[in-house]
Amino acid sequence: MIVATALVFIMHLGFASLEAGLVQRKNTVNILFKNTMIVAIGLLTYYVMGFGLMYPGGEGGGFFGFAGFGLSLPEGEAGGIAYAEGHYTYWTDFIFQAMFAATAATIVSGAVAERIKLGPFLLFATVFVAICYPITGMWKWGGGWLDEAGFYDFAGSALVHSVGGWAALAAVLVLGPRRGKYTKDGIKPIPGHNMPLAALGVFLLWFGWFGFNGGSVLSADPMAISLVIVTTSLAAAAGAVAAFFASYMLFKSHDLSMVLNGILGGLVGITAGADQMGPGEAILIGAVAGILIPFAVVFFDRKKIDDPVGATSVHLACGLWGALAVGLFGAKAGLGQFFTQLFGALAIGAFTFSFAFAAMFILKKTVGIRVSEEEEEKGLDAAEHEMHAYGESLSDQPVAAFEMAK
Repeated sequence: MIVATALVFIMHLGFASLEAGLVQRKNTVNILFKNTMIVAIGLLTYYVMGFGLMYPGGEGGGFFGFAGFGLSLPEGEAGGIAYAEGHYTYWTDFIFQAMFAATAATIVSGAVAERIKLGPFLLFATVFVAICYPITGMWKWGGGWLDEAGFYDFAGSALVHSVGGWAALAAVLVLGPRRGKYTKDGIKPIPGHNMPLAALGVFLLWFGWFGFNGGSVLSADPMAISLVIVTTSLAAAAGAVAAFFASYMLFKSHDLSMVLNGILGGLVGITAGADQMGPGEAILIGAVAGILIPFAVVFFDRKKIDDPVGATSVHLACGLWGALAVGLFGAKAGLGQFFTQLFGALAIGAFTFSFAFAAMFILKKTVGIRVSEEEEEKGLDAAEHEMHAYGESLSDQPVAAFEMAK
């Protein structure tokens, strides 16, 4: 479990690298700064109240519960050898779950990249990780009402990835698109500046997913863990191949970003049922997720929902598919389970979208969430951090009316 925790931690480096590669050069420091702070904020807020909200204890079955602030080691054997039937400790339980919590907010950072103010975004991330993510997590993993209803999500297609995707969608709708993205002449591509960095990020994420899904077995059972890692890898591979063919069919080009996001889509899609699927089902689930990626990207672009890294396509669309796939191919597959999965995924989405939209809207009306047109044109690295990612002087890029020398 500790090794799995370290692998999930590495995923934050993967997210940082991927997002940095897919934004413009002038916003690299800003996206790295946000990803760095999200890990720190996630750990602290999950310690302060998130863990207590997500695992309230008691009989379960409810919509809300709270075990208290901070961490409280159970007394006697309940806090030692008897905890989790001896599979892992109380402290391991916290740190493993805390890494998951930070992931949900990281998903949002890429979707709102290149035009959101740093301070309001960090406020949003704090509230989101402290309150929103733990509440829906409690509904299933904390013994809440979705768990009682039979909803199943092994490692978080819905509870982590779609939660981040719903929040990303809400934030983008409140924030609006980047300047110049949607013009009277059509959609203007704004390509990322460093595809090697993006590719590195995806491979780090795939590597970290061995801990994300493998650790969710919550024991050292070799058969269960090895099955999960096999299904996880096959789904990722199928996602890449399917995205390759689907994107070529749509765009008549070999788009690396589509294949990279196809890998992530396959990983997100298998996460809800990685422990219940055989190799064939895993490949099918990953392939469908990979096909979804380019179509979802086109859909969101046509709706003028500007997502620089494709977070909504990967985490929302494929997260929903992963939850539904459990009802189609899982151990309890059938019409009843399918509708349970559908209802649960929509309930999680309704709460998360409403919470995130309200939080972002309040921030917009109070402190403001969007940088000025001048700052957006200049780049957030210079405007908010007074530095650049690659060492050039500030005079090497246009600074509009800013006199940074002063």
